[in-house]
This record gives sequence, structure tokens and C-alpha cells, in this order.
Amino acid sequence: MLLSDFSYELPENLIAQVPSQKRDMSRMMVLDKSAKTIEHRHFFDIVDYFDENDLLVLNNTKVIPSRLYAKKDTGALIEIFLVREVKKDIWISLVKPSKRVKSGMLLNISQELDIEILEKDDDKWFVKLIYEGNIFEILDKVGNIPLPPYIERKMLNEEYKNLDFERYQTVYAEKEGAVAAPTAGLHFTKDILKRLKIKGVNYCFVTLNVGLGTFKPVKCENILEHKMDSESFEITPQTAAMINEAIANGKNITAVGTTTVRTLETVMNKYGKIIPVNDSSELFIYPGYEFKIVNKLITNFHLPKSTLLMLVSAFAGKDYVFKAYDEAIKNSYRFYSYGDCMLIR
Repeated sequence: MLLSDFSYELPENLIAQVPSQKRDMSRMMVLDKSAKTIEHRHFFDIVDYFDENDLLVLNNTKVIPSRLYAKKDTGALIEIFLVREVKKDIWISLVKPSKRVKSGMLLNISQELDIEILEKDDDKWFVKLIYEGNIFEILDKVGNIPLPPYIERKMLNEEYKNLDFERYQTVYAEKEGAVAAPTAGLHFTKDILKRLKIKGVNYCFVTLNVGLGTFKPVKCENILEHKMDSESFEITPQTAAMINEAIANGKNITAVGTTTVRTLETVMNKYGKIIPVNDSSELFIYPGYEFKIVNKLITNFHLPKSTLLMLVSAFAGKDYVFKAYDEAIKNSYRFYSYGDCMLIR
């Protein structure tokens, strides 16, 4: 299976740079896998497609403001992007420009936070965070939301800072640790969740801390040679019980986002059932994969040649998905993290 099979041309003006005016005003393409039909709706119509025979599973990870800026004595601006904590206060990070720093250098972020540059590992740096108090509270004050590279923002752009803090985060985000949002969930509002509950639709949460691997390009032409980055996840006893009860009662399991798909399918592959667990996923889903638990999927429109597009193609069929993408482009849908979404049922 070739990487070029998952390429498509997207006009640059369809890459959403800001979110829709309201979360649930985003457009929603509805795909029926059996009938191979395509409908054009809005996300506020989502409640029409679910009833008491459905369980929604959402990812409640919380994006941390992990993009930091420091000024050297020379006045040069250094960007530190915290990627993952490997042990207490030691983080793997991206530093730009990398050539401006060296081991042992101390960078001041604010009165509350300094960063010591430790050592380089390939294209990343190990850094130590020096602070007093709660690091997540400090990052909320001094950090910036780590937007994906296709959303263009200037360094320290105050114009969009508050908008991104609010909208590049789901309304149910709870557990800090992600450096990218589970974007399918960005369309949900508290009112939508309430309306689903009133209709008898249950929902529960898993936690998968989305890492930079979500943007990692596939570089090998034979996609079977691609290796996924490891991402940690958690399934609580309550969530495991709700999912197993839903399965026992023959209900549909709807994954909100590809991160939820990989969490659920990883657990089914490893354990044969949903259990309470803290684990990690390196699962690469591409066409030919047999889904073991997920029946429906809510997801955004993804980058060409991405593992996310391959997962969606596996779920609904590559030809059908690419037909839908062509339709989305013709109808000026908005793509990627701040863009529109599709419901595949």
C-alpha cells in the first residue's frame, strides 16, 4: 500500500485558520457506509443521528499551554515547545532556533519559570523546568497554546491568544497532558451534550494524551514501514463498565475522534475486551484493518498522506472517503483542526 494513494490536492484557502463563530455551527458531512450516501448538515444537527441505542466515547485530555518564549541577554527570542515529561520536571522539547542554545544554558520565561537546557537528542532537547508551585497553573499564565503548524500565528500574537486558549480545547477537557487537541471534540457544546442526555444517549470518557506524532508525516512510500509514536492513555473503571454494558446490550459505540478509536481498538487488540487500564498505543490503522469495537465515528477532515486519513479510509473505505473529500472541497468545507467535521455511520 503506497503513500501516494492517500494524497489529494487541497486549496490553501480551505485550511481553517480560526474556529467557526460558535462551536456547533461548524458544518458536518454525514456519511452512511451502507448506502454510500453523503448529506450536508451542521454540527448542531448531531442529536438527530443518535438515540438510546448509542454510546458516545470522547477523549477528555486537556491541551497544556506548552509553547514558551524566552529572551536571551542578546535580545534573541527562543521558542521552547514542551513535548512530553519524561520524569519529574524533565521534558523532551523542541527548541527554535536550536543553534542558539547549548547545554547548561538557563533561559528565563517569567518570574515564575526558568528553563535549563540539558542535552540534545536527535532533533529534540531535554530541558529542566525550574519553578515553585503547580507547573500547570504556571503554564496557564505564561504559556501559549501549541497550535499545529498549518495554523499561522506570529510569535506572541496577542490578537488570537484568548481565542485559541478557549477554542483549541474541548468543553469537557479535564486531564492535562496533550500538546494537540482531539479536534473532533471541539464541535461539542455543553448544550449539545445535555440534549443528547435528554434523548437517552449516554457518553463516557477515555484519556489519550495527544502528542506531536499526530502531525508526524509518513515519509516511507510503503506505508507498512511507518512506525507510530507512542501515546499514553487511560480507561477508568467507570468508562470500562459503561462500554461493556453498552456492548452487552447491543448498542452502537461511537468514537469521537481518531484518538478515541486508537484507544479503544488498542485495548481490544491487547486484552480482548475493554478493561480499566493505563497503557500506551502505537496502533497504526490503515485499510484492511478489522475494527473490533467502534461502529460510528465523528472526525475532522485530515491532511493528505496522514495516518489519520488512513484510519478514516480503513473505517469507511478509501474510495468512499476520497469521494467525500472531493465533495467537501467542491462545497468549500473548512479543513483540519479548526475546520468542519464528518459523521460516519
